[in-house]
Amino acid sequence: MSALDPAALETLIEEATVDAYGEEEQLSGLFAMIEENLALPFTTTVLGVEVNVIGVDLAEGGHVIACCTRGSVRQNIGILDLPLPEPAPEGSRWIEAYRHWAR
Repeated sequence: MSALDPAALETLIEEATVDAYGEEEQLSGLFAMIEENLALPFTTTVLGVEVNVIGVDLAEGGHVIACCTRGSVRQNIGILDLPLPEPAPEGSRWIEAYRHWAR
């Protein structure tokens, strides 16, 4: 459940996409805000396993991914599917905005 109300999320989306024309540019704007504002690294749990999120990237196919590690193992997970820890890391409001936009 989002900690921000829909109006607050719409305001963030508008900020990130103000000069964007089309879906691809909107995605790029939202990704840039996530990349610039999300405090990394942070730890979260994926399928019962603790992982470190060490970065974000824009994947082919047009979606944002979280670059996760556990020991020497690395795996990318779609940020739409990434559970956030409590408390959520600084800047996670941009992930919430992206999730709202992607619906």
